[in-house]
Amino acid sequence: MPDTRTHRGPHPEDAGLFASSAWPQLHRATADLCWLLSRDYAVPSALKLVGDRYQLAVRQRAAVERCACSEASRAHREARRAGAERLAGRALWLDGYNVLTTIEVALGGGVILAAGDGNYRDIASMHGTYRKVAETLPALELLGRMTAVYDVTTWIWFLDRPVSNSGRLKKIMAELAAERNWPWQIELVQNPDEVLAATAEIIVTADSVVLDRCQQWFNLTREVVDRHIPHANVVPLAGE
Repeated sequence: MPDTRTHRGPHPEDAGLFASSAWPQLHRATADLCWLLSRDYAVPSALKLVGDRYQLAVRQRAAVERCACSEASRAHREARRAGAERLAGRALWLDGYNVLTTIEVALGGGVILAAGDGNYRDIASMHGTYRKVAETLPALELLGRMTAVYDVTTWIWFLDRPVSNSGRLKKIMAELAAERNWPWQIELVQNPDEVLAATAEIIVTADSVVLDRCQQWFNLTREVVDRHIPHANVVPLAGE
């Protein structure tokens, strides 16, 4: 079935699944999963144990999984988080789809998860295809406005070559950057995760696997949401 979505908005069930009344239970579930991961439990079995205990729905389990991490991972990520003062005169390497879709979701009123490692994450998925939606250009505009905030020499965006429509998105981004004089460079690569995990440059991603492997990262997505999207539907799942 073709993807006919025109917005990166909330799932029909999210109003109930992530209502403020559900936050305490989700918070406890995330804390329990963090505890289990800190004691080397495997993610699938630990998530099933926690999900069953709290009778979580599928999307709630996905949210808890995305927000939980071990104490060691949390400390490791925090130690490698770069402050804005570290950006001056540097290039910034961005996990393209990871950054863009989260900003789109925030603009569209979808659920944004505030995780224990300080990152904002969404529950969106592309399934191998990226579809431009109503929030795409506004999201790119917001990200472009941030180029004036930080003294970064170049923003290097890495898009997944295997994802359908990556070439079209690259063209949109390149044309917009040229019009606005943003210092953007857009690259299509087979696996952005491998590129970002291996570099010594400051990266931008909320991907847990990459964060555990990278040398330094900057929390750009949260900066954009906090500064420019006050209506964002942020659900606190720090799990502390």
